[in-house]
Amino acid sequence: MTSVTVKAPGKINLALHVGPKDSAGYHDLLTVFQAVNVWETLTAEDAPEFSLTVTGDVVLDEIPLDENNLVIQAARAAQRVTGHGGAAAFHVDKKVPVGGGMAGGSADAAAALIAVDALWGTNLSQVQLLELASELGSDVPFMLEGYTQIGRGRGHLLEGVESLPFFWVVVPQPLHLSTPLVYSTLDELRGDSAPALPTAPSQALLDALFAGEAHALAQELVNDLAAPALTLAPQIQSVLDSGTRLGALAGMVSGSGPTCVFLAEDADHQARLADGFDAEGHYVLRASSPARGAHRLRR
Repeated sequence: MTSVTVKAPGKINLALHVGPKDSAGYHDLLTVFQAVNVWETLTAEDAPEFSLTVTGDVVLDEIPLDENNLVIQAARAAQRVTGHGGAAAFHVDKKVPVGGGMAGGSADAAAALIAVDALWGTNLSQVQLLELASELGSDVPFMLEGYTQIGRGRGHLLEGVESLPFFWVVVPQPLHLSTPLVYSTLDELRGDSAPALPTAPSQALLDALFAGEAHALAQELVNDLAAPALTLAPQIQSVLDSGTRLGALAGMVSGSGPTCVFLAEDADHQARLADGFDAEGHYVLRASSPARGAHRLRR
């Protein structure tokens, strides 16, 4: 095998609760991830050394193409545990907004793990892949698993939950927010009054997912990182206000932002909502969820 292609999804956090900062400077999370069918496509080819190129429909100017990129880091992690002596040339076609709170970089890392394992014939188990993923970043394990998962710890401890389909309009923003900066701003806003972390998502949220009830789900969407994201980029509020005016069931900042996602009742409502944002001059993506995790495309 000389070439492998893998697709990996973007994600949204239907609920994102952030605990107090611990002594090491980290925050435990309770989140409900859902993968959406906005796809990153990664191709890996045999090569004498690692390299990376990127194209796509999103702003690409802040993507590192060297060892600082999670794609190369993922490949080196797989190389370390397997002892494989080769390398790979990677190309990523990006559709997930960069620095937008939808974990496009983590999706690329998950795709790279699957790609090099297939390319090199190293036959890593899913457990081994998840262990490597958790070393690379909090969202990377979810990008391997996909669908809908409760995330605990740093978000890497996963528990699958059932969900029927939902329809979203994704409105990326022409700016990037640094995830560490969003977390530090949250700490500043909270001061000494950080709330305790819930032990489980609301039962109403889980019931809405299981039943596919969009109106019920709209009442349960929550994101502790929305306030710091809006503090850092207050212009996001006008986008959320547009969603309310256009009739979205709910709108929220995705993860650490600044991308905004809007819940629609069904595919027809999604189309009307997307047309409304488009008419106001916004770049929009239509997405449905849940989507499968990173997976190899068979030829």
